[in-house]
Amino acid sequence: MQVNEGSQPELGLSVTEAARRAQIIQATIEVIARLGFAKASFARIVEHAGLSSTRMISYHFGSKEELMSATIGTITQLKDEFMTERLAGDRTRAGMLRGFIESEVAFAAAHPEFQRAMNEILGQVWGGEEGGGHMFHEAVLRDMRVGRIERQLRQGQAEGAFGEFDVEVMALSIRQALDGLADRLVREPELDAERYGRELANLFEKATSP
Repeated sequence: MQVNEGSQPELGLSVTEAARRAQIIQATIEVIARLGFAKASFARIVEHAGLSSTRMISYHFGSKEELMSATIGTITQLKDEFMTERLAGDRTRAGMLRGFIESEVAFAAAHPEFQRAMNEILGQVWGGEEGGGHMFHEAVLRDMRVGRIERQLRQGQAEGAFGEFDVEVMALSIRQALDGLADRLVREPELDAERYGRELANLFEKATSP
């Protein structure tokens, strides 16, 4: 999967501008995935992208915060497209939770650099040195991390499909279990991600059952 000029159509950019932004975002993802958020300087991103100067980044993204925000937005869009194709099956609450977990695992396995970059950025701005308010409003940041899971769990409880448990704790447990996979895939590229996803889904299916 590559970031392309069609990833941010809402900005009304020229083809050349869109292509350059996509090139920078792709390089940002790869540098962060390889070196971590703290070492993802404009200089390293420029070198990785094969650009002539850091001014090329500053022209398209006024600050590091703006670049990271655009990077997260792009990854989220591509991830949603990937997962949507895999979530059209079982529409029961338990089935939807299973589908969500397994499709997230499939995305991390297919595109570990995207998931690692997302984890690095969100981990840094949520409780990290940057502080959540720099790039994302706290409510937006929380929703990106666990909002979708919490909504599924609360709706399932309201319908009697799930048992009694603390939704915030359960959602965070699911999120952390999923986020941990990206790092593990780097250490263990031979990991059977399909089996991992299935077992993780089994675990949370039992934990949330009535």
